[in-house]
Amino acid sequence: MNPKEFATILAQKGIELTAQQLQQFEQYFELLVEWNQKMNLTAITEQEEVYLKHFYDSLMPLWLVPERFEGEVRIVDIGAGAGFPGIPLKIVQPDLQLTMVDSLNKRVTFLNEVIDQLGLTHTEAIHARAEDFGHDRKHREQYDISIARAVAGLNVLAEYCLPLVRKGGYFIALKGQKAQQELEEAQGSLLKLGAKYEESHHELLPIEESEREILSIRKTLNTPNKYPRKAGKPTKSPLK
Repeated sequence: MNPKEFATILAQKGIELTAQQLQQFEQYFELLVEWNQKMNLTAITEQEEVYLKHFYDSLMPLWLVPERFEGEVRIVDIGAGAGFPGIPLKIVQPDLQLTMVDSLNKRVTFLNEVIDQLGLTHTEAIHARAEDFGHDRKHREQYDISIARAVAGLNVLAEYCLPLVRKGGYFIALKGQKAQQELEEAQGSLLKLGAKYEESHHELLPIEESEREILSIRKTLNTPNKYPRKAGKPTKSPLK
């Protein structure tokens, strides 16, 4: 998917990119490739692959669950890595108030460079472990949406993400073909964290037609103070 195809397919989804937004995506791609030579940000560096598997993939929630992203929504991207899905979402929806969290300071340095070079406002990158960040009073239960595109299982991601979501807000997980299996395994953890599964949307990634599923999980109760547990505990002993 080259930049022109990217813009054309997004237009078919109802997203008309401006010249400035297309330029921001190009800058982002160039920064990603440049910094990837100094540190391991992604194994995907070919332009057509980046536009498809990183940029387009990150934007799928905007047409699958568009009502979640209307207006000045406060969103936190946990395990942001190289900035997916947070930065593509912010480029397309400039009104979003975006916080990105990553445990590796070098990645946060890269994210801050992207924020600066692309001129993104109301956007910050924070160096922290998700387990600690979830207990920070300035951030706990302060976000409309917590989003993750990480490789961890849903029951692990839920413990990282849900403590940051306000009551009535959403945890949105970008998943692949094992989404429903992960959802079944995470039912107990969602209940313990004060949330319930609401809906999922399935779509194939264009060109290569690999499966994608967007899971919407609604925060219905305040998360008990003991969650998230201490660093390392959620991955070693996931909630059931």
